[in-house]
Amino acid sequence: MAFAINGKFTSQPVTGVQRVAYELTRAMQMRAAPGDEPELFVPQNAKAPGALLKPQRRFPWLRGTLWEQITLPIAARGMTLLNLCNTNPLFKHGQIVMVHDMAVYDVPHGFSRKFRVWYRVCFSLLPRTHPTILTVSTFSKTRICHHLNIDESHVKVVTPGADHLDRIVAEPAVLERLDLKRDAYCVIVGSLDPRKNLQGVLDAITRLEHLSGVKFVIVGGKNSRIFSSEGTDHPMHSRRIVWAGFVSDAELKSLYENAGCLVFPSLYEGFGLPPLEAMYCGCPVIASTRTSIPEACGDAAMYCEATSPDDIAAKISTMMSDADLRQRYRSAGLLHAREFRWERSAQKVLEILYGQTGKRLADLTPRASTS
Repeated sequence: MAFAINGKFTSQPVTGVQRVAYELTRAMQMRAAPGDEPELFVPQNAKAPGALLKPQRRFPWLRGTLWEQITLPIAARGMTLLNLCNTNPLFKHGQIVMVHDMAVYDVPHGFSRKFRVWYRVCFSLLPRTHPTILTVSTFSKTRICHHLNIDESHVKVVTPGADHLDRIVAEPAVLERLDLKRDAYCVIVGSLDPRKNLQGVLDAITRLEHLSGVKFVIVGGKNSRIFSSEGTDHPMHSRRIVWAGFVSDAELKSLYENAGCLVFPSLYEGFGLPPLEAMYCGCPVIASTRTSIPEACGDAAMYCEATSPDDIAAKISTMMSDADLRQRYRSAGLLHAREFRWERSAQKVLEILYGQTGKRLADLTPRASTS
């Protein structure tokens, strides 16, 4: 093998960054020429779904950051290494690194000091190894070039896909469990990370008493080791607010399919996968105009001013009061989201990888998955 994939993500919970890493790896392994599939190097504590990806090699020495910084570069000597989750071995040359955003610089208050310092060290050393950098949006490319003083020719945009939802079978029992009725609730996806602007939605809900039959389902949680919750008030208690916590992919798909809309007033995103996933499931979307979100959502979302609870409330009221309007956004979202496919993203990454290793890119065709 001329190149390998950093599989540290296989030992981590699946959030947006790990989702991109898993789906890109899976799609690349499906599309590569037979016998030339990129091999995944994984730590001993790899777990599903990442641990199911083949081909892979397991290296048992150390875990976490130490595995990535010591074990992985030894295992990948003489190889081009593809890193899909922001970090990489600091002193290895011949790498491709996907950097999803520059949030530790742009919105530093959203992270713990330890996390912020480590990521800034990683990013500050990145240009010295002369890697090819991938990112998920034109917005993130601009911020990377700005903060790391990298020429834009060295940063390639590879947008995520949404069609992984085709493999997920919706679990409608979640509606009964949470006491929800079809088309009579809004979904809010995000942790208590201040960037997700959950407080803005909570403030907006207080202005929506006239929507007495509408509930608001908040999906997600908070990782206090990474995210700071400064500036976020205690959760609001109301019979109209349903705190669902973490849900399975099958439950989330069902919530999207049956919701009146997704409300996504995020203040900062490297791309913004949740609104695209919601659209793919036929869920109307109300989204922020900030950072990369319009790039991800195009003309298929209703936009709100994220810093204005009044405007968020007004857009929710408009959407939830008009069934015909919701149907128009459902149709527009379905068409838009189906343009984002993992096989296209994988094709672009494979072209970059083969270019890095000096190989001719084979005529690639999709093959049956083994994972």
